[in-house]
Amino acid sequence: MKLPISKVNLSSRSRTSFLLAVFCLALATGWAQAQNGPLPSPAPLEKSESTPDDSAEPAQPSDSADEVPAEESNDENAENEPVPPPSSINPSLFPDMPEGAFGPDGELSLPGMEDGATPTESVVINLINLLVQRGVLTQGDASGLISQAEQEAATVREQSAAIAEDSAMASEDDIVVTHIPDSIKAQLRVDIKRDIFEQAMDERWAAPNEIPEWAQNTSFFGDLRFRYDGTIFPEGNDTTGSFPDFNAINTGAPFDIAGYDFSPQLNVDEERHRYRLRARIGTEIYLGDKFTAGMRVGTGSSDSPVSTNQTLGSDFSKYQLWLDRAYLKWQSHDPNAVEKIDTDPYNFVEFIVGRFDNPFFASSDIMWDNDLGFDGLALRASKQIKPGITPFFNGGIFPIYNTEFDFATNNPDKFESTDKWIYGTQLGVDLLKGVDLAGKLAVGYFEFDNVKGELSDPFIPFSSKDQGNTDHLRPTFAQKGNTYRPLRDIIPDPLNGFGTAMQYQYYGLASPFEVLNFNGRIDWNVSDFYQVSLLGEFASNLAFDAEQIDLYAVNNRGAITEDGAVGGFEGGGDAWMLELQFGSAAMERLGNWNAAIGYRYVESDAFIDGLTDSDFGLGGTNMEGLTLSTGIALSPKVFLNLRWMSANEIAGPPLKSDVIQFDINAKF
Repeated sequence: MKLPISKVNLSSRSRTSFLLAVFCLALATGWAQAQNGPLPSPAPLEKSESTPDDSAEPAQPSDSADEVPAEESNDENAENEPVPPPSSINPSLFPDMPEGAFGPDGELSLPGMEDGATPTESVVINLINLLVQRGVLTQGDASGLISQAEQEAATVREQSAAIAEDSAMASEDDIVVTHIPDSIKAQLRVDIKRDIFEQAMDERWAAPNEIPEWAQNTSFFGDLRFRYDGTIFPEGNDTTGSFPDFNAINTGAPFDIAGYDFSPQLNVDEERHRYRLRARIGTEIYLGDKFTAGMRVGTGSSDSPVSTNQTLGSDFSKYQLWLDRAYLKWQSHDPNAVEKIDTDPYNFVEFIVGRFDNPFFASSDIMWDNDLGFDGLALRASKQIKPGITPFFNGGIFPIYNTEFDFATNNPDKFESTDKWIYGTQLGVDLLKGVDLAGKLAVGYFEFDNVKGELSDPFIPFSSKDQGNTDHLRPTFAQKGNTYRPLRDIIPDPLNGFGTAMQYQYYGLASPFEVLNFNGRIDWNVSDFYQVSLLGEFASNLAFDAEQIDLYAVNNRGAITEDGAVGGFEGGGDAWMLELQFGSAAMERLGNWNAAIGYRYVESDAFIDGLTDSDFGLGGTNMEGLTLSTGIALSPKVFLNLRWMSANEIAGPPLKSDVIQFDINAKF
């Protein structure tokens, strides 16, 4: 309903001026007739046309204007004439007024006063000039009144034009209100204030010191770590060239096995002392409707998926930052309701896509390095079936490698794509008994698709740039420990000396991987300050076949026999780990501490070595050994760690290493 402002008439001050003028004119005229007879008619005045004002109430002359002196009322027929109403004016007192100026009852009826309108500008000015001519007002007073009347008339014309425009735009359903009661005005003020307040709260411009909504929904986090990393090799390691660096071969030019140069080799005899830095910073933004986006960048000497360590001492050159995390996730509950899904006792569902943290429960890092980020899509869910028992599910699809778009780059006829994937599922249960005892168990199955190396179609590589159709099956990142096999089927030909020259070779994994994995953890709060935890993990590569691998394996073999024969394959496909922890459950205040002792046994092909822990034995698989560690908090955000790891190689030539790490950690 439209409620336009009512038409604005001459102000109450104008109406008062007009009535005063009429009253004065009536007195003057009556007095003049009583003394001298009728007055001469005033000369007409030139003035612009008046603008009638149709909305005001009719002016009511003063009762005193109707009184006639007793000496003027001696007409012989006066007793028979009807008595005029108290508000009427005797027309005989105004012989010079225009015809029709008075109604049948003597009421004033001038142009511009029809239908209850107030006197127009012209009427007021005419009356003022008439009073001047009859000597009631001076010319100075009249000029002031006329100027005021002209100003008010101009205001009326502007307001009338605006009202006319509003009325023209009004529809038939609109209601035009000529007067707004005070109660309606008060309600309108309340409504307007409320609308302005709501808009101010929504746009947050009424509270300049309040944190904007986007900032309230954004959180930042990060950490710094300064590390001393010392690697010591005991005596007795094989230094005859038994440890090829397959990662260097596969990420560079193919190695000519018929040449005179050694292949790239791992360091197995000279100790190294490195000072390393890790810096990471990230943000999470709550987008509303249970969606959250996150990003993180970090340092790193290379694009290794299992380490963000930057080794210091590069002639003060600037260091690189890598995009470490980038994801979008949807959660079935408020993201701020719980800190981690693993401790959520309520129903929970989470979808996440992009690059994100490990979505699986892991009690150790023998299969997945702690720094590893997963690409792909993951689903996590949990449901409490009764107090203290909460089953959960984790699953996902993760691309390891996507075939290069123009593979092979120097062939007009491109090779078929063979993409690599991980398909993973995990079922588990959270157990809680009272407040002092908690446990967690999980079993998972992980299929690694297209990671096993295959022999190429026969061909002759005439240079290191020639490619075989299975070259893309070689790992694009590796540490050490897995068993390898040649990928290229090179044809012996007179052009290559019947296999004595131009034998450019790449290497792929000799085993497929289908890993069955068990994880468990038990936490016992022995007091309000200390906790004892037992962690364990066991895994087996169900696709491991030692007999098939023995046909192609180029490493992880036994010593050469006395008759010169190559030693047999010694690798395996199982792994396990046990660790006992004692101390503060969390480094939350000054003096909190913990200590741990653990032992691991990881055979060569239990896992893909490029995804496992990068610290124990310098990273990878095919190792067993002891780990001792301790830590203490200097503040809720700063703590120290000391760790010693002793590793021995399981299969192949002898290799031992001791790694000492001292860390200063800060988080925010």
